Order: sequence, then structure tokens, then C-alpha cells
Amino acid sequence: MTTLVVRRLLIDLETPFARHWCGGDAFRTALFNALSMSFPVGEQFFIDSVRNGFKALPTEKQERFAAEVQGFIGQEATHRRIHSLFNAHLEKQGLKNNWGPRAQARLKLMEGVDSRHWLAITAANEHFTAILAEWMLRHHDLLNGSEPRLKTMWLWHSAEESEHKSTAFDLYQALGGNHEWRIKWFRRITLVFLGDTIRQTVQNLKDDGTLWQWRTWKSAATYLFGRRGLIRQTFKPWRDYIRPDFHPNQHESELSRRWLIDNALEYSQVGGAQPAG
Repeated sequence: MTTLVVRRLLIDLETPFARHWCGGDAFRTALFNALSMSFPVGEQFFIDSVRNGFKALPTEKQERFAAEVQGFIGQEATHRRIHSLFNAHLEKQGLKNNWGPRAQARLKLMEGVDSRHWLAITAANEHFTAILAEWMLRHHDLLNGSEPRLKTMWLWHSAEESEHKSTAFDLYQALGGNHEWRIKWFRRITLVFLGDTIRQTVQNLKDDGTLWQWRTWKSAATYLFGRRGLIRQTFKPWRDYIRPDFHPNQHESELSRRWLIDNALEYSQVGGAQPAG
């Protein structure tokens, strides 16, 4: 099983940051802001999903997962807190978070549903965050010129997402979740995730007054579809999830391990993780 360390990021999130903190680029800033807006609600769902999945395991299987589940919950709780602080600055800048409340309303429909469905949804989302994390760590230079503390925040988050990318997937499998439902939820989440990302990014650009500027669209085309573009380079790893024999650990995590080693002064280890039960 994966050893998951809970870390406290040592950056200042009290001091306000520039409106276009991502290298002065309106599109990239709006995109990352949109993703952050989804995290507090999303991370809480992932925590609840994994915690409830763990409880549903037969007693004899719980020992295998106990430590990893504790680490997963601790890491995601830390991400939720950090991005809540970040999002508070976005609200002060006049950006409206529509994604969080929309996701919260959808999640009410999941109340009382078999925990395996929760885990399938979480595993699908974790695949998205894992391939995004790998892309960001591989192309970290694209964050050069950004607010340094925020570049650290995103790369730290990426490293930990890569680190715990298999937890929900493995719990789903351990509870007898089948390939058919894993793929059904993956396809649904693909549409929901991309739709919400686009809607919130566009909303952020409208609130910012930069939606119809030529340089905004040029930046979007390059960042998403250029030679090192996000969509262009993550399509193949996204598609891998559909294979019946897929497992998240088939995707490399060396960049995550290397970042955490090379940037050990940026965080401290938290004594004790959140309880699984």
C-alpha cells in the first residue's frame, strides 16, 4: 500500500496577491482559479467517499487500508483548507464561485447511494487531478513568472495528488466494484468536470473583464492545444482509464517524489493523520 504523509504547506496565504497572479496571464489565472473554486466541496466529497468506503470493508480487509486511508484524509483535508484560504482572496477580488454551490447541489443526490458509486466518482476525479498534476510537474516552467508562493501551492498540491491517486480506485476494487460502473461514472464525470471547468473559467474571465480580449483567447489556445498543451498532452493518459486492466500506478509518479524531496523546506510533516473511522 502507499505511504501517505500529511504535510503542512509553509506559505503565506494571508497576504493578498495580484489579480492576474499567474504570470500576468488572464486566461491561465482564470483557469487555475476555477479549479481552486471546486476544491473545498470536492475534497470533502472525496474524504467522505473514502471514509465511508473504508467503513464498508470487511473487518479483515480494513487493516490493509487503514494507514493509507488516514493519510488520504489528512492530505485532502489540508488541500481543502489551503484552497479555502486562496478562494477567500478570489471572493475579495469580485470573482463569484458558481462551481462550488452547483457541485454541492448535485452531491445531495448521492445521499444514501451505495458507497461504491461514491468511490467510482472519486476515482474518476482523482484520475483527472493525477494526470493534471503530472502535466504540471513536468511543465512546471509554465508557472515561471507567477506569484512564487502560489506556484509552490499548485506544485505541492500536484505532488500530493499524484501520491494518493490510487486510494479511491483500490477501495472501489476491494469492495467488488466492477469495470462497467467504473467506466460509466468516468464518462459522466468527464462531461461534468470539463463542463464545470469551462463554465467557471468563462465566468471568471467575464468577472475580470478579459473574456473578449484577443490575448485571452490566444493564451487559451496555446495553453490547452499547443505543443505542450494541457489537453493535447493529457488525452492519452485520460483514455488509459478506460482499459479493463488499468490501474493508476501504471502512470509514473517520479516527478511527484522528486518535487517533494527537492522542496522539503516548503512544508512540514504533520504529526498524526485524520482518523479513518
